[in-house]
Amino acid sequence: MPERASDRLVRMLGMIAYLERHEDVPVDQVAAQFGVTPEQVMADVDTLWVTGTPGYLPDDLIDFDASSYEQGVVRLTEGRGVTRPLRLGPREGVALLAALRSLTALRPALDAERAAALDSVLAKVQAATGDAAAGVPVDVELQVGAVPAVAAAIGAALTGRRRLRLRYVDASDVLTERDVDPVRLVSQDEHSYLLAWSLAADAERKFRVDRIVEATVLDAPADEHPLADDADVFQPDASGELVTVRLAGRARWVAESVPVERTRELADGMFEVDLRVVQPAWLRHLLVQVADEVIDVRPPHVAQDTAGAARAALEAYGPLLGTTTGEA
Repeated sequence: MPERASDRLVRMLGMIAYLERHEDVPVDQVAAQFGVTPEQVMADVDTLWVTGTPGYLPDDLIDFDASSYEQGVVRLTEGRGVTRPLRLGPREGVALLAALRSLTALRPALDAERAAALDSVLAKVQAATGDAAAGVPVDVELQVGAVPAVAAAIGAALTGRRRLRLRYVDASDVLTERDVDPVRLVSQDEHSYLLAWSLAADAERKFRVDRIVEATVLDAPADEHPLADDADVFQPDASGELVTVRLAGRARWVAESVPVERTRELADGMFEVDLRVVQPAWLRHLLVQVADEVIDVRPPHVAQDTAGAARAALEAYGPLLGTTTGEA
């Protein structure tokens, strides 16, 4: 899967902190420290070199020693205070406190270590904000995208370690019913998911909570199941069909927000992504969404299927617009 911009930002910030503690570090050593290629390190340095604090004049930019850079050694000469501890103002402290209090709604879904970390941070921020904390409601509500009854059932099942019966609409708009043993709530991008063990599939699954139509807490206890270390991260199903889509540069968000297997940069700002597709309806929706930026789709039957779906949608609007197929 290609690197997300947010992941690269975290690494580059970490690189600044690392280089402030170590002088004259060979590029290969920096690459090994952060688990990337030497070429990626050089690209990160090039980006950091034109990054800085407001004003963005030469004296406001992060800087490196140019002669060392040419010899394959990274020496940071100006970090612009990136690693200095952040001091929050009253308004920022209150906003952070409100966000932390909203997270307490998910506390039953957290393991002991994460719950303890949340409690510790919440106590420290509350103490730091002082009298301003009195203006933040204790019961700030976190919106996870679920209807209230579903959210309540998920919370009850997680707290009581009970099995759930879900009525769920998948990416193809197919409604199914399944029994699951809930594990925890996880967030990815703008969505929240219920990580659970599906009894029918006998495997871990993630269910987008805004697609759960109904959730019922059952009398049966939820069993413990072995989960993969990366269970919280979405991984495309390896059994899905491999589809390659060539896109114009304006659709760069696809490579960052969609779980793709591989990205290839092409001339003129174009790029290709390889995707594993289990639900054709999901891919049709994606291709229609970026139709103006699609250059090519392989295999051809996928492009034909999407084009047919788009034509059917346009024909459905014909009677409303007073036109028939083929009319301008």
